[in-house]
Amino acid sequence: MNDFTLDELSALLGVFEKAGVAEPDGMAGDLLRRLKEAHGERQELESMDFDDCLGGACKL
Repeated sequence: MNDFTLDELSALLGVFEKAGVAEPDGMAGDLLRRLKEAHGERQELESMDFDDCLGGACKL
């Protein structure tokens, strides 16, 4: 699977914003909602300190 980087997801969200796409806008809106969700998940993943995972206390 080819996951987008945080920068790529941010760029895609910028494109949707410039295009004026809103979440209620049919298929494009659904893609925007999914991109926002993926962006949030990627931000959380990249902000994690994996030292917190020692001893099984990891959020994953």
